[in-house]
Amino acid sequence: MPGKKRNPSKATVDDTLQSHHHAERTTDNPLVRVMALHALVYCERLFYLEEVEEIRVADGNVYAGRRLHDKLDKGPDSYSLELASERLGLRGKADCVRRSSGDLIVFEHKRGRSKQGKEAWPSDRLQALAYTLLLSDHTGEEVREARIRYHADNTTVRLEIDREKAQEEIEAAVSRAVELRQSTERPPVSASEYQCRTCSLAPVCLPEEERFAGGDRKKARRLFPADDDRRVIHLVEQGAAIRRDGEQLVVTLPDGTRKPVPGKLVSALVLHGNIQISTQAIHFCAANSIGVHWLSYGGFYVGAFSQGGGGVQRRVRQFQAFQDERLRLLLSCRLVRAKVENQLRYLLRATRGKEAPERSEVVTTGLDRLREILKELSSLFDDLEQGILSSLDTIRGFEGKAGEIYFSLLPLLLKVEPGNFLAFNGRNRRPPRDPFNALLSFGYALLYRDCMNGLLSVGLDPCFGFMHSPRSAAYPLAMDLMDLFRLILWDIPLVGSVNRGQWLKEDFATTGEQVWLNSDGRRKAIQIYENRKQEKWKHPALEYSLSYARTIELESRLLEKEWAGEPGLFAELRLR
Repeated sequence: MPGKKRNPSKATVDDTLQSHHHAERTTDNPLVRVMALHALVYCERLFYLEEVEEIRVADGNVYAGRRLHDKLDKGPDSYSLELASERLGLRGKADCVRRSSGDLIVFEHKRGRSKQGKEAWPSDRLQALAYTLLLSDHTGEEVREARIRYHADNTTVRLEIDREKAQEEIEAAVSRAVELRQSTERPPVSASEYQCRTCSLAPVCLPEEERFAGGDRKKARRLFPADDDRRVIHLVEQGAAIRRDGEQLVVTLPDGTRKPVPGKLVSALVLHGNIQISTQAIHFCAANSIGVHWLSYGGFYVGAFSQGGGGVQRRVRQFQAFQDERLRLLLSCRLVRAKVENQLRYLLRATRGKEAPERSEVVTTGLDRLREILKELSSLFDDLEQGILSSLDTIRGFEGKAGEIYFSLLPLLLKVEPGNFLAFNGRNRRPPRDPFNALLSFGYALLYRDCMNGLLSVGLDPCFGFMHSPRSAAYPLAMDLMDLFRLILWDIPLVGSVNRGQWLKEDFATTGEQVWLNSDGRRKAIQIYENRKQEKWKHPALEYSLSYARTIELESRLLEKEWAGEPGLFAELRLR
């Protein structure tokens, strides 16, 4: 009948789908996606990240490709088919299948340009070959031709199919894919710079940073996003509730006020105290990689929910790496050295200049002691690099001494009169017993939440750290990462806010010896902290600019590269 669509064979699409679902039930040897073969030829590391670790990032190029396929006019005698073959070990959805002069032809559509204006790219060619073999298996007909349409330069590349050679190529590719699936190690960065620049997974893979660490670059080109357009939502109003409404989250306050927030603008929810969240909202957060974190009313971190935190391969690599005592000592020494050097630089900067008083003997002595500790740490690090092991207690001892010196000098940076409610006379906690310590503890809780979120987003297990001892109250790896950021993200902006007179006695509440921030005080602290996170700075080693908020995730990824890539860039963060 005129206008009636004809199937490419007597087999129906339903038969194809049934074959596909049957193949999916074979869990011991799951079928390889044809698109995965495309990634395999493009870059084995890309294949591993997407297909083995199941990390997928959709950028503008990915969405543009999807829109192209949605708009394709395939014609009355063209079909898009889902195909699967246990014999080939493959499954996939062909863009278009058409019959011409009695023969079946596979059509693939690509948004970009062809190779040199006349050839198919290797990854596109292999993908087309795979679909011809799948279609041939499905219909029982010989498929002798495939065509690839490159829309950017209006070029159609025709491929003549030699079934025997195509079979050999596909078998070799599928065999390599299965081999990579069985490994826990990521393949090295081997793609060209151009391929990396156009890859959606570059912010996860960090290929330029790896080339820089390996000595192949004098400067790393930044492929890691400088900032996150999404924001962290803190809820401190007791009795508030969050629910889902379509593609947005709706916050309902106790007085009935409703505040809708588009889900695509949220990176994390932080619930302080008695805040309710619906199951539907949690499912929405899981589907959109929105972390959900709970803090107690007093500001203590309770826990988190994060979708897909840590694949098996990433955890295995982390566990294996931290069995290496030398690696743990090197990371610990590098971390403490960064922390102490930043403390020294901040104290030097804050105690000099026209507006600062001349350094007293106490300050000078403290600075000299910090310099001595840095020399000891540098000597210890050199020994570790040469294989001369020390002990973790020795490194922690240097950290403890430096911390005592730093907190003994910190009161000298505060422009408050003796007896002022914000006067600082030394660190105390669990619980904090004065307003300044309450501020320190609350800010550190916010930072701990961000470090947890950064580690979970990278897929590292926060339970397994390299320097801090396991404790029931905190995750060791989150505590490790925090030490890089305590001074930069909270101590500095806190001292500035105190010296600007931003705090009032009414911002605090007291029960017995415990002092904590009330709702108004928490809002003020959150604003100061979140504003600091949005400030841009230049990474001293990589020499590109990014926000402090993004730096937390970057350092988490650089930490993973210490055992899953080129090491040497973690904990190079320094104050200028």
